Amino acid sequence: MSTEASASVEASLADLTARARIRHVALAQFAERGSTATTIRGVARAAGVSPSLVQHHFGTKEGLRKACDAYVMQQLRQGVARGVTEQALADPAFVAETRRTAPVVLRYLARALTDGWPAATTLFDQSVALTEAHLTGQGATAGQSTRNRAAVFTAMKLGVVVLHEQLSRAMAIDTLSPDGMSQVSDAVLDIVSPAFIGKDLADAARHGNTGGPPESAASSQQRP
Repeated sequence: MSTEASASVEASLADLTARARIRHVALAQFAERGSTATTIRGVARAAGVSPSLVQHHFGTKEGLRKACDAYVMQQLRQGVARGVTEQALADPAFVAETRRTAPVVLRYLARALTDGWPAATTLFDQSVALTEAHLTGQGATAGQSTRNRAAVFTAMKLGVVVLHEQLSRAMAIDTLSPDGMSQVSDAVLDIVSPAFIGKDLADAARHGNTGGPPESAASSQQRP
Protein backbone atom coordinates (compact mmCIF):
# COMPACT_ATOMS: atom_id res chain seq x y z
CA MET A 1 0.00 0.00 0.00
CA SER A 2 1.32 3.48 -0.85
CA THR A 3 2.13 5.96 1.92
CA GLU A 4 -0.76 8.15 0.77
CA ALA A 5 -3.20 5.24 0.83
CA SER A 6 -2.00 4.15 4.29
CA ALA A 7 -2.40 7.68 5.63
CA SER A 8 -5.90 7.86 4.19
CA VAL A 9 -6.88 4.64 5.95
CA GLU A 10 -5.43 5.82 9.27
CA ALA A 11 -7.12 9.22 9.00
CA SER A 12 -10.49 7.59 8.44
CA LEU A 13 -10.37 5.24 11.42
CA ALA A 14 -10.90 7.82 14.15
CA ASP A 15 -14.47 8.52 13.04
CA LEU A 16 -15.60 4.89 12.82
CA THR A 17 -17.31 2.51 15.24
CA ALA A 18 -15.34 -0.57 16.28
CA ARG A 19 -17.15 -2.78 13.75
CA ALA A 20 -16.68 -0.28 10.92
CA ARG A 21 -13.04 0.26 11.92
CA ILE A 22 -12.37 -3.47 11.73
CA ARG A 23 -14.05 -3.67 8.33
CA HIS A 24 -12.12 -0.65 7.05
CA VAL A 25 -8.79 -2.16 8.09
CA ALA A 26 -9.82 -5.50 6.61
CA LEU A 27 -10.61 -3.81 3.28
CA ALA A 28 -7.09 -2.40 3.17
CA GLN A 29 -5.40 -5.65 4.21
CA PHE A 30 -7.38 -7.87 1.85
CA ALA A 31 -6.58 -5.41 -0.94
CA GLU A 32 -2.86 -5.33 -0.18
CA ARG A 33 -2.21 -8.94 0.85
CA GLY A 34 -5.00 -11.00 -0.66
CA SER A 35 -7.34 -13.34 1.16
CA THR A 36 -4.84 -16.07 2.04
CA ALA A 37 -2.26 -13.80 3.69
CA THR A 38 -4.78 -11.69 5.61
CA THR A 39 -5.44 -12.92 9.15
CA ILE A 40 -7.92 -12.06 11.87
CA ARG A 41 -5.02 -11.42 14.23
CA GLY A 42 -3.38 -9.01 11.78
CA VAL A 43 -6.62 -7.13 11.18
CA ALA A 44 -7.26 -6.90 14.92
CA ARG A 45 -3.77 -5.55 15.59
CA ALA A 46 -4.08 -2.87 12.89
CA ALA A 47 -7.57 -1.91 14.08
CA GLY A 48 -6.46 -1.67 17.71
CA VAL A 49 -8.87 -4.34 18.94
CA SER A 50 -8.66 -7.93 20.15
CA PRO A 51 -9.01 -10.90 17.77
CA SER A 52 -12.02 -12.01 19.81
CA LEU A 53 -13.80 -8.74 19.01
CA VAL A 54 -13.23 -9.34 15.29
CA GLN A 55 -14.71 -12.81 15.71
CA HIS A 56 -17.59 -11.40 17.74
CA HIS A 57 -18.60 -9.10 14.90
CA PHE A 58 -17.74 -11.24 11.87
CA GLY A 59 -17.24 -14.83 13.01
CA THR A 60 -14.59 -16.22 10.67
CA LYS A 61 -12.17 -14.63 8.23
CA GLU A 62 -14.53 -15.66 5.44
CA GLY A 63 -17.34 -13.86 7.25
CA LEU A 64 -15.15 -10.78 7.44
CA ARG A 65 -14.39 -10.95 3.72
CA LYS A 66 -18.08 -11.36 2.88
CA ALA A 67 -18.85 -8.27 4.97
CA CYS A 68 -16.20 -6.39 3.00
CA ASP A 69 -17.70 -7.68 -0.27
CA ALA A 70 -21.15 -6.46 0.77
CA TYR A 71 -19.82 -3.07 1.82
CA VAL A 72 -17.95 -2.53 -1.45
CA MET A 73 -20.94 -3.49 -3.56
CA GLN A 74 -23.19 -1.21 -1.48
CA GLN A 75 -20.79 1.72 -1.91
CA LEU A 76 -20.55 1.21 -5.66
CA ARG A 77 -24.32 0.84 -6.09
CA GLN A 78 -24.96 3.98 -4.05
CA GLY A 79 -22.34 5.86 -6.04
CA VAL A 80 -23.99 4.92 -9.32
CA ALA A 81 -27.46 5.73 -7.99
CA ARG A 82 -26.45 9.19 -6.81
CA GLY A 83 -23.88 10.00 -9.45
CA VAL A 84 -25.69 8.79 -12.57
CA THR A 85 -29.37 8.41 -11.75
CA GLU A 86 -29.57 11.57 -9.63
CA GLN A 87 -26.96 13.44 -11.73
CA ALA A 88 -24.80 14.18 -8.66
CA LEU A 89 -21.77 13.75 -10.93
CA ALA A 90 -22.29 17.41 -11.82
CA ASP A 91 -21.64 18.44 -8.20
CA PRO A 92 -17.90 18.97 -7.53
CA ALA A 93 -18.50 18.50 -3.78
CA PHE A 94 -20.05 15.06 -4.36
CA VAL A 95 -17.19 14.10 -6.67
CA ALA A 96 -14.56 15.29 -4.17
CA GLU A 97 -16.16 13.36 -1.28
CA THR A 98 -16.47 10.24 -3.41
CA ARG A 99 -12.80 10.42 -4.34
CA ARG A 100 -11.82 10.93 -0.72
CA THR A 101 -13.46 7.67 0.34
CA ALA A 102 -13.04 5.64 -2.85
CA PRO A 103 -9.36 4.56 -2.81
CA VAL A 104 -9.69 1.73 -0.26
CA VAL A 105 -12.85 0.49 -2.01
CA LEU A 106 -11.20 0.54 -5.45
CA ARG A 107 -8.05 -1.21 -4.20
CA TYR A 108 -10.23 -3.93 -2.71
CA LEU A 109 -12.17 -4.17 -5.97
CA ALA A 110 -8.93 -4.51 -7.94
CA ARG A 111 -7.85 -7.42 -5.73
CA ALA A 112 -11.28 -9.07 -5.99
CA LEU A 113 -11.22 -8.87 -9.79
CA THR A 114 -7.60 -10.03 -10.04
CA ASP A 115 -8.04 -12.98 -7.69
CA GLY A 116 -11.47 -13.95 -9.03
CA TRP A 117 -13.46 -13.59 -5.81
CA PRO A 118 -17.20 -14.39 -6.15
CA ALA A 119 -18.14 -10.79 -5.38
CA ALA A 120 -16.23 -9.65 -8.47
CA THR A 121 -18.46 -11.76 -10.72
CA THR A 122 -21.60 -10.36 -9.10
CA LEU A 123 -20.30 -6.81 -9.39
CA PHE A 124 -19.34 -7.23 -13.04
CA ASP A 125 -22.74 -8.66 -13.94
CA GLN A 126 -24.55 -5.88 -12.07
CA SER A 127 -22.38 -3.23 -13.74
CA VAL A 128 -23.16 -4.66 -17.17
CA ALA A 129 -26.88 -4.65 -16.38
CA LEU A 130 -26.79 -1.04 -15.12
CA THR A 131 -24.82 0.10 -18.17
CA GLU A 132 -27.17 -1.73 -20.52
CA ALA A 133 -30.17 -0.11 -18.83
CA HIS A 134 -28.54 3.31 -19.18
CA LEU A 135 -27.83 2.76 -22.88
CA THR A 136 -31.38 1.65 -23.62
CA GLY A 137 -32.61 4.65 -21.65
CA GLN A 138 -30.55 6.80 -24.03
CA GLY A 139 -32.36 5.28 -26.99
CA ALA A 140 -30.29 2.20 -27.84
CA THR A 141 -32.28 -0.80 -29.04
CA ALA A 142 -32.49 -3.53 -26.41
CA GLY A 143 -30.77 -6.71 -27.51
CA GLN A 144 -27.47 -8.55 -27.69
CA SER A 145 -25.66 -5.75 -29.53
CA THR A 146 -26.41 -3.24 -26.77
CA ARG A 147 -25.53 -5.80 -24.11
CA ASN A 148 -22.22 -6.44 -25.87
CA ARG A 149 -21.38 -2.74 -25.81
CA ALA A 150 -22.35 -2.57 -22.14
CA ALA A 151 -20.14 -5.56 -21.30
CA VAL A 152 -17.12 -4.22 -23.20
CA PHE A 153 -17.51 -0.75 -21.68
CA THR A 154 -17.75 -2.27 -18.19
CA ALA A 155 -14.60 -4.31 -18.81
CA MET A 156 -12.79 -1.16 -19.98
CA LYS A 157 -13.81 0.78 -16.86
CA LEU A 158 -12.84 -2.03 -14.49
CA GLY A 159 -9.60 -2.57 -16.40
CA VAL A 160 -8.50 0.89 -15.27
CA VAL A 161 -8.94 -0.31 -11.68
CA VAL A 162 -7.26 -3.71 -12.15
CA LEU A 163 -4.28 -2.21 -14.00
CA HIS A 164 -3.91 0.76 -11.64
CA GLU A 165 -0.26 0.03 -10.84
CA GLN A 166 0.76 -0.01 -14.51
CA LEU A 167 -1.47 2.97 -15.27
CA SER A 168 -0.05 4.90 -12.32
CA ARG A 169 3.46 4.33 -13.62
CA ALA A 170 2.54 5.50 -17.13
CA MET A 171 0.69 8.58 -15.87
CA ALA A 172 3.26 9.38 -13.15
CA ILE A 173 0.54 9.63 -10.49
CA ASP A 174 -1.32 7.22 -8.21
CA THR A 175 -4.47 6.73 -10.28
CA LEU A 176 -6.43 5.60 -7.21
CA SER A 177 -5.68 8.85 -5.39
CA PRO A 178 -8.15 11.75 -5.67
CA ASP A 179 -5.88 13.70 -8.04
CA GLY A 180 -5.16 10.57 -10.04
CA MET A 181 -8.86 9.75 -10.37
CA SER A 182 -9.45 13.27 -11.67
CA GLN A 183 -6.83 12.80 -14.39
CA VAL A 184 -8.22 9.39 -15.33
CA SER A 185 -11.72 10.87 -15.57
CA ASP A 186 -10.42 13.61 -17.86
CA ALA A 187 -8.85 11.02 -20.13
CA VAL A 188 -11.96 8.82 -20.19
CA LEU A 189 -14.20 11.77 -21.03
CA ASP A 190 -11.84 12.71 -23.87
CA ILE A 191 -11.90 9.16 -25.24
CA VAL A 192 -15.54 8.12 -24.83
CA SER A 193 -18.00 9.72 -27.24
CA PRO A 194 -20.74 11.75 -25.50
CA ALA A 195 -23.13 10.09 -27.93
CA PHE A 196 -22.37 6.75 -26.26
CA ILE A 197 -23.05 7.63 -22.62
CA GLY A 198 -25.40 10.55 -23.36
CA LYS A 199 -24.40 14.20 -23.70
CA ASP A 200 -26.14 15.26 -20.48
CA LEU A 201 -24.23 12.69 -18.45
CA ALA A 202 -20.95 13.52 -20.21
CA ASP A 203 -21.45 17.24 -19.50
CA ALA A 204 -22.36 16.53 -15.87
CA ALA A 205 -19.26 14.37 -15.39
CA ARG A 206 -17.02 17.00 -16.97
CA HIS A 207 -18.53 19.69 -14.75
CA GLY A 208 -18.12 17.64 -11.58
CA ASN A 209 -14.55 16.75 -12.49
CA THR A 210 -13.34 20.26 -13.32
CA GLY A 211 -15.69 22.49 -11.36
CA GLY A 212 -16.29 24.51 -14.51
CA PRO A 213 -19.65 25.06 -16.20
CA PRO A 214 -21.09 22.17 -18.20
CA GLU A 215 -20.31 22.41 -21.91
CA SER A 216 -23.93 23.09 -22.80
CA ALA A 217 -24.11 25.96 -20.30
CA ALA A 218 -20.76 27.36 -21.40
CA SER A 219 -21.87 27.30 -25.03
CA SER A 220 -25.10 29.13 -24.27
CA GLN A 221 -23.21 31.79 -22.28
CA GLN A 222 -21.01 32.52 -25.31
CA ARG A 223 -23.99 33.16 -27.59
CA PRO A 224 -25.06 36.82 -28.01
